[in-house]
Amino acid sequence: MKKEVWFGLTIMALVVLSAFVLLPAPSEMTNGHLGLLMLALVVVAIMLGFPTAFTLMGMGMIFAWIAYKSQNPDLAVQQTLDLMVQRAYSVMSNDVLISIPLFVFMGYLIERANLIEKLFKSMHLAMARLPGSLAVATIVTCAIFATATGIVGAVVTLMGLLALPAMLRAGYSVQLSAGAITAGGCLGILIPPSVMLIVYGATAGVSVVKLYAGAFFPGLMLATLYVLYVVIIAKWKPHMAPPMSAEDRIVPLPAFAQVVSKDISNNVLPGLIGAIKGKRNAAVPMRELLNNLVIALLPLLAVAAIMGTIYFKVTAPLPVETVEGVVAMGGELSDSADSVEEGESISGLSEPEEDGLKQPPGTEAAPVAAAPAADLAKEATPSPAAAAVTADADTAAAERQDAPLSFWIGLASCAVALTLFYAYFSFARLEIFKMLLGSFFPLAIMILAVLGTIVFGLATPTEAAAMGSLGGLLLAAAYRRLNYVVLRESVYLTAKTSAMVCWLFVGSSIFSAAFALLGGQEIINAWVLGMDLTPVQFMILAQVVIFLLGWPLEWTEIIVIFMPIFIPLLPHFGIDPLFFGLLVALNLQTAFLSPPVAMAAFYLKGVSPPHVTLNQIFAGMLPFMAIQVFAIVLLYMFPAIGMWLPEVLYK
Repeated sequence: MKKEVWFGLTIMALVVLSAFVLLPAPSEMTNGHLGLLMLALVVVAIMLGFPTAFTLMGMGMIFAWIAYKSQNPDLAVQQTLDLMVQRAYSVMSNDVLISIPLFVFMGYLIERANLIEKLFKSMHLAMARLPGSLAVATIVTCAIFATATGIVGAVVTLMGLLALPAMLRAGYSVQLSAGAITAGGCLGILIPPSVMLIVYGATAGVSVVKLYAGAFFPGLMLATLYVLYVVIIAKWKPHMAPPMSAEDRIVPLPAFAQVVSKDISNNVLPGLIGAIKGKRNAAVPMRELLNNLVIALLPLLAVAAIMGTIYFKVTAPLPVETVEGVVAMGGELSDSADSVEEGESISGLSEPEEDGLKQPPGTEAAPVAAAPAADLAKEATPSPAAAAVTADADTAAAERQDAPLSFWIGLASCAVALTLFYAYFSFARLEIFKMLLGSFFPLAIMILAVLGTIVFGLATPTEAAAMGSLGGLLLAAAYRRLNYVVLRESVYLTAKTSAMVCWLFVGSSIFSAAFALLGGQEIINAWVLGMDLTPVQFMILAQVVIFLLGWPLEWTEIIVIFMPIFIPLLPHFGIDPLFFGLLVALNLQTAFLSPPVAMAAFYLKGVSPPHVTLNQIFAGMLPFMAIQVFAIVLLYMFPAIGMWLPEVLYK
């Protein structure tokens, strides 16, 4: 029997033995202990291969019937069926879940637009001078594509077909190649727009918008750590990631570029401008020169547009303060007071008679605020002093503010970066840049547009997901991949995935209700609180439990089954559910990389050459699992990595 099977059977045996050891004798068992038994049975059933959603529903209904039967046997069946209907309806009425099929549909459309091959090739050439350039390009491509699709299996499978043969031909070790593909492909479940964050937000009652904002920098941090690890390994052990040969770095130039680079200059701007002005461009069409000049100037134009927008934002005039009303009232207060002393009335309302309402004994009579209509009209006209103050305020508000020093530092940094960029901008790099324009930038713009509208509050996640789906349709159409077959497959796979997620929510909801009815949550709360843990100790315990659960279970099962157990304990320890969710999201990366249920490894094994074994893939994933643990420690030690952006945007 294979080692993986023995490992899985060992985990199952430990779960069963733990249940029998920790639970009391059958005669002493309470409903709460039955809830813990239900939890253990669900884990074992899922490990045996039973469908997660229907296992949760079946176990939940059986144990809910047991809970109701202990209270009122006559109504047990009816109450159990009512519970199932109510929980299913509550899931159906959850607006947040509408964004899941839309994001999934966007992912399947982009997957079928065949962008990943162009993206990988352009990234590889752009990073050719980096140590371990193939593995670095693989991680970056996986991160971008996984972010756009959010479908781990599709990204790992496509990169296994595309990048793994290329890395093996280049002499890369099997372990490093497999680790880069599997770890990079899993980034899509963390970096927004992530379906996992939507599921956690709906389960824990946390704003998905804040989760997206909080997960952005941790996701970038994890991808950066992966890249640093590959670069260090390539420098330390060159035999594991040989450098790219000079022949492979050669980029074929079009005819006009060969002429211009040979006769005028190999640098893009001097070459193109000289070819446009001079007489040596007779063999080069002017339109082609102008088109390439516009493409070459795109970075400059983009920086100018961004910095110009920032300048107008930071130097915008101050808003006009509404102080004129206060000044006018102050200037006319004496007139109003005189009229009050005279006891005049407003609109026919007179003061009460002496035998009417009186002041309490021992207090002086306070004058009633009354003024004639003439005085009200007088108050409406500001005094000369008030008009002068108002004019000064309008003049000051119309003047633009001085730009802060940080803006000028940023502008100078951009100018230096652009100068260096264009100083080394050859025609070969122009061709790579054009490849990136056709593969990387469309995806990046779409992702940033979807995330930007969500994070900056311009649209809800559901509305942004709808726009992302439209963007996926436009991208597929732009690359001439949008046809009936692609659309039909995308819709079918979207319906299949969405049904799986929604049934998971229904099963989780029924399971959680049964667990609460039996009192299992109370036993766990009492046990954890009885340990008298500090917040740090509780956080470590929770993350270790989630890390260990990632071995036998997938992230969906961990969130829908175990998050409802942890979330009620957070207020006692003063832990923000948003921060806890970010730690969990980082931790759940291990669910795809830890045996025996490391789905990323099985996806890669299905498309890898025969000589690549599953053990080699697992060995390659272990260093990246260690990096994930290190990232969790960094996020816990420096919470601002995840919490800074939500705090700035949503004060």
